[in-house]
Amino acid sequence: MSSREQDFLAGTGYLAEGNARQQDAYRVLGELRVIEVLEKYHPVLVGTVPIDVDIAESDLDVICQVEEAERNGFEALVKEALGERDGFEYASRVVDGLPRQVARFRYEGWALEIFAQPVPVEEQNGYRHMVVEHRLLQLLGDRGKEAIRKLKRQGFKTEPAFAKLLHLEGDPYTALLAMYNWPREQLEELVAGKV
Repeated sequence: MSSREQDFLAGTGYLAEGNARQQDAYRVLGELRVIEVLEKYHPVLVGTVPIDVDIAESDLDVICQVEEAERNGFEALVKEALGERDGFEYASRVVDGLPRQVARFRYEGWALEIFAQPVPVEEQNGYRHMVVEHRLLQLLGDRGKEAIRKLKRQGFKTEPAFAKLLHLEGDPYTALLAMYNWPREQLEELVAGKV
């Protein structure tokens, strides 16, 4: 695990030293006290902002681990702390046998989403996708980041953008998850000559 991957799990402090959008995300999360309020549930910011491939429309996605017995308490906490925010909505449903809860709202130009399921955050797909994408971007460099941003501006979601850039076959979400345990050499071989 790289030091940046450790940063992802340790909070949002690394954003304070990042680019202007990362610094603004850090400010927004701090003003809302999102990480602090959700601390019991191991909140982790995932998605494009932490790995610097976000575009103007990108949102802030925070994932949490919430066990079955804690679902009602989590819902009450989120609604109490954030329920007055613009466009707040809360949904709970079961997908692939796993309960999930999602809160969405807007704050100062940002769309925010809080996602919870009874799975450790480092085992959730959103976290693993971000880690794989971070590793790939380390190899692809700035040209790779710009290529992903360009695809996103054309309407691609993040994982399909990576799949297009890297010529991945099949479902892009599954393909990226499969790379989570790949050694660096295998990732290097995949990205060779792609940008």
